[in-house]
Amino acid sequence: MAALRAPCPPGVCTCDRDAVLADPSRDARPLLLNRQEEQRLLARLEAIDSLADLQRLQQRLQEQLGIYLQIAPGPGEVKSARGMLIALQSRPGLCRKLHQSIPAAIRRGLTQRPEILYALLNANDLLRDA
Repeated sequence: MAALRAPCPPGVCTCDRDAVLADPSRDARPLLLNRQEEQRLLARLEAIDSLADLQRLQQRLQEQLGIYLQIAPGPGEVKSARGMLIALQSRPGLCRKLHQSIPAAIRRGLTQRPEILYALLNANDLLRDA
């Protein structure tokens, strides 16, 4: 079996790691994202090279870890990657720090490759008149 993520310090995280491990009916796939795998994932998210690549990563996160990642334009005018809403669906076993580090890695990737940001906006019909 693959190495599971180390437990978070008590009172710091809301991942319910022990409850997920104690109940065999719960999905423990998010616990497979240990520190080493997390670093690989973050590096991969920063190195996205196309919108199709980003969508493929979203699909793989959902299939392999049960993590649903939503990326959409924010409610206001989107001038940069900071205007995008990037969120992970809350679920037991998903560490609180991942809710911050994964969107930050995606924003860094979108900042490095603005054409992906434009393609994402165009996919949501925001640039159809431009």
